[in-house]
Parts: sequence; C-alpha cells; structure tokens
Amino acid sequence: MSVNHIVTPLDSAVLDSKEQYNFYHKLIDFSLKEIIVGVQKNNLINSQELVFFKQYCDLLLYSIEAMRIKYMYDTEDNMKIDLTDSGFPNFLEFRYLFNDLSLRNQFIEKLKGIDELKTEFLDTLMRRKKPINRDKLFQAASIVYYTSVEQKYIFNRFVQGKIIKAEPNAPATYLTSWSFYDVALNRPFVCFMYFDADLDVEKERHVIYEVLKSSADRNMPLDTMAYGIDRRLHEVYPKLIKRIDLGPVCHIFTKDEHVLTHAILESISKKSLTPDSFAVDFSLSLVKSKGTFTEGGFFSKQTMQRWGTTEEQKYLFAPHRVIQMLYTKVPEIISDLMKPPFEVSPLNYQP
Repeated sequence: MSVNHIVTPLDSAVLDSKEQYNFYHKLIDFSLKEIIVGVQKNNLINSQELVFFKQYCDLLLYSIEAMRIKYMYDTEDNMKIDLTDSGFPNFLEFRYLFNDLSLRNQFIEKLKGIDELKTEFLDTLMRRKKPINRDKLFQAASIVYYTSVEQKYIFNRFVQGKIIKAEPNAPATYLTSWSFYDVALNRPFVCFMYFDADLDVEKERHVIYEVLKSSADRNMPLDTMAYGIDRRLHEVYPKLIKRIDLGPVCHIFTKDEHVLTHAILESISKKSLTPDSFAVDFSLSLVKSKGTFTEGGFFSKQTMQRWGTTEEQKYLFAPHRVIQMLYTKVPEIISDLMKPPFEVSPLNYQP
C-alpha cells in the first residue's frame, strides 16, 4: 500500500450527532448544486464539457443522498467523512453503497413488508398516541434505501463517459471524459481528453476505456497522465487533456491546516460568519500537445505527443459574506486565483 493511501482518523471522522449529519448533507448538496450553476454561469468549460460535468455531479449528489437515507436512523453506524483536504465522504462509503446494492434482494427479503410496517406506524401514532421508535424508523429507511436506490447511479471510484465528436472549433476530432474519486485525497476529479485517431473509434472504444481506467484513475501530475495515455494508445493521438479538481469544500466541520479553513472557522467562532458558511476550491488544469515525435525502432515506431507546460487555473466559489471576509483577512488567497471569487447563494440553513 502506498504511503498516500494510509488513512488517518481525520480521513474517516464521525460527526457527533444525526442533527450534524443532516446539516452536513444539506451543506454538501447545496454547495455542489451551486458549483454546477456557477461553472455554467462563468463559462469555465465549454458546452460539451458542461454536459459531462453535470452528469458526474448528478451521480455524486445521488450517491451522497443515498448515504443520507442509509444512515438516517442507524444507531450503530455513521457515515465517515474526510475532514482534511476534502470535506467529502471517505471513498469507502461509495464502495459500501455499491456492495450493499449488490445484495439488495437478500436484504429486502429480511425486511418487513411495507404494508405491515405502515399498519404498525398507524397503530402506534393513532391508537396508542406514541412516537415511532428509532428501530422502526430505521426499518422504514432501510426499505426506502434498498427499494429506491439504484446501483447503476452510484458514483464509483472510476466512471467512464462516452466518446463523442468534438465541436468544429475543438483541438481534435473526438472528445471523451471520465471521472474518478481519488483514494488518497477523497475528492472527485473530472477529466476531458480531445484526440484524433487512426482506428475505428466506435469498434475500439473499449481499448481506449481500458487504458484510461488503468492509467488515469488517480491524481498525478497532468503531464505524467498525458504521457501514460499517449504511450499506451498507439493509434490514438491525444491533443488536449483537461482535469477538474472539485474541492476541497471548506466548512465548519473541516479540520486541516489551510489558510482558507482557518479563516472560515475563526470567523464562525467570532460570529462574523454563520455556521453554514462555506467555500469551494475549484481547480482546472490542462496540458496541450505542441507537436509530435517518433519513438522506437524500425518495426516498433510510435508517434508520440510533445506535451507543453501544464497550465493551472485556480478558482473559488463562496457566498458574499465569505468573500468579503477573505478580502479583509487573507487577501493573499485572492491573488492566487485566476479570477476574483465567484459569488454563490448562501445556504441559510434552518434545522
């Protein structure tokens, strides 16, 4: 196991109460939806990329909502959250969802029938005038979880997008995308690759997909990723690779050493920011081919791309009051951004 894969207590922390989990789920759900709107509004990626980006975010939102249902009334277990350099659930939670739903039929057989549970609820509430105990509520939530959540919509560690024809003004003929949840960072990434090809892309797409899954399923220097893909696909010629790093999400539960985190937590403690304040880092990296060269001997020649310098673009999304605080307390954060922070709506959480 790599040193980067060692899990510390803050990589899989447990919150103090179900009320805190309700707050956390609302905060993550709201901030992700605001990011989708903000990315589109500020034209950070083109229209084709935006369609893919929304699809991956929808899978992520669906999975986090499934986690909320799964753990809602569970008195014995809680969802694990990475509070360092992430703010998202620990990657194992996604694996647990996937594994759970692989055995859904066995679990459903062990649960009480919906009609029987409804009758018990009505009898308890209407005749006996008592609240429903948590065990019964957990049974009801389990029925909802196993009967309504679909495995195919769970955000897996690697999610492959389709290959499509790129727009006429694109740097290459084809565009494909993929997304992965980095195990070490516990953050989602979304990637795009524009490429040309000397093969039948439709017939050989599984070869391209397999190379992407094995060579580009984790965070690494983008030029290293580009070279690895280029090296393994002999008749595919990547021309531009983009990668979105979605996060970390900084909020009241975060516990890392970032200046942004400390500024938000200090302002919340002094009541100059409300507890539902948040900020989301959004990084866009891209590397372009500057030309080609031939590698190998007479019988094993391969045309390779000559990759340029990786371009890094950092953005920040936050509500108005958080942005004001950052300009006042830590203006150095603002100076590192590609553009001034993008304003999103405040959460205005009501328990």
